[in-house]
Amino acid sequence: MLSRSKSSISEQKLVFYFLLLLIPFIMLLAFHIVLFGILYLSSLLLHVYKRKNLLKGDYSSKLWDNGRQMVICLWDLYGKLWHGYELHGVENIPEGPGLIVYYHGATPIDYLYFLARLCNQKGRLCHSVADHFTFKIPGIKLLLDVFGVMHGGREECVQILKNGHLLGVSPGGVREAFFSDENYNLLWGNRKGFAQVAIDAKVPIIPMFTQNLREGYRTLGKIWSFRWLYEYTRLPVVPLYGGFPVKFRTYIGDPIPYDPNVSAAELAEKAKTAIQSLRDRHQKTPGNILRALLERFDKHQKDD
Repeated sequence: MLSRSKSSISEQKLVFYFLLLLIPFIMLLAFHIVLFGILYLSSLLLHVYKRKNLLKGDYSSKLWDNGRQMVICLWDLYGKLWHGYELHGVENIPEGPGLIVYYHGATPIDYLYFLARLCNQKGRLCHSVADHFTFKIPGIKLLLDVFGVMHGGREECVQILKNGHLLGVSPGGVREAFFSDENYNLLWGNRKGFAQVAIDAKVPIIPMFTQNLREGYRTLGKIWSFRWLYEYTRLPVVPLYGGFPVKFRTYIGDPIPYDPNVSAAELAEKAKTAIQSLRDRHQKTPGNILRALLERFDKHQKDD
């Protein structure tokens, strides 16, 4: 009898330790289920709207406004409930065109919140430049088209700006998403194409940074094998985890005005310095998940 009791206790311990080992995988799975669930719900809403109103193409048409508004409300509500999302400095966005340059977290979910809040507050749609693998995600093409997401070249970006639109871009892209960390280092390399776009279109650059972004969502980018595999294949194979309901505050800095006497390299450096300044002002580094969670209960707004 005693032997059976000990055996039962040992089995319970094994089950307990097995469940502990599963926690990271459960967190990883739950994060992806929620994120892709909202993504596909957004796409479904637009497909239903398209069919109901017999719409075809011309995604810039006002006929799509109500459909866009449904998706915008969905993402704005999610950001408000799960991250207590706040947007500060929206008055720094000019009435005309501008190139919004932002730090790329493990996911661009803060950027999605920004797009929704900007449209709700200002009634403005911001076009976006995304990595090519975004367009390989099945079932979201309509969503990308309706919200002006593209993997365009320099000429297309310039034309969008010359047409009076806002355009968002993250120079760090996928590499910054996967391999930056809780110190929020900008991994831009020598990229300055975005700066040349701003110069060619004669528009200001508007820097943007989101507080606690890395505490909400993180990657396993510090594991050397994932870094090696990405650099060798360029495949987005670095696992993401998180989905922690930490406080998100997006800060928009002062615009960097167009100056014909500034080169693309100099302008890129100015933009980088501006984002680092926003980071240093609003983000404690290294980031801490517990501190970021507690900030959900902090009623005192950070200095703008």
